[in-house]
Amino acid sequence: MNDDWRVHVTCPTAATAAELSELLRTGDVQHELEAAAGERVIVSLDGRELFLYAGTREQAERAAAAVGSLGARAGIAAQTDLRRWHPVAEEWVDADAPLPETDAARAAEHAELIDEQHREQAELRYAEWEVRASTGSHRETVELADALRAEGIPSLRRWRFLLVGAADEDAARALAQRIRALAPEEARVEVEASYPTVEAEVGPNPFAVFGGLGV
Repeated sequence: MNDDWRVHVTCPTAATAAELSELLRTGDVQHELEAAAGERVIVSLDGRELFLYAGTREQAERAAAAVGSLGARAGIAAQTDLRRWHPVAEEWVDADAPLPETDAARAAEHAELIDEQHREQAELRYAEWEVRASTGSHRETVELADALRAEGIPSLRRWRFLLVGAADEDAARALAQRIRALAPEEARVEVEASYPTVEAEVGPNPFAVFGGLGV
């Protein structure tokens, strides 16, 4: 199933990119994204570039609009480019480039994606803590998500990144150990307070920022 969309944001300097990333992290952004686990957008920073990973085109377009609005308010002249992952060529392509599927297959794929996001939302929305994992490739992330699913652990996948909810900090740290055992050796696994926990403190923020991890 293809559920990988990317907004490539290019800023004038690495400093302005870091500033924009921090604004996204702190939730200082006006947006129309739904405040649900299945709607999370994952952000990575690489020099003067930001990469926003979404599950659907609509979500990616809303994220791009939110970042554009935030950049304008902060005086950052950022440029955005929307791409999607080509599952056969295994590369990012133009958002409007046709994929090697029939209309019926694409419709079924989209319906499956929506169902999966609803399941993710039900499992992750009220988690107090979350484990964030990043791997070295898209394929490794898919394999890790499949391995977690086989053990009954639901996760939210975006490109090379995974979010897994946990009830408390101790449970999150124990879960992180299980994920490290399943993940590739070079994978990065961290424990953080989850979106609902942060929301109670600073307000809604659908962006999960993985700082300094590149693309």
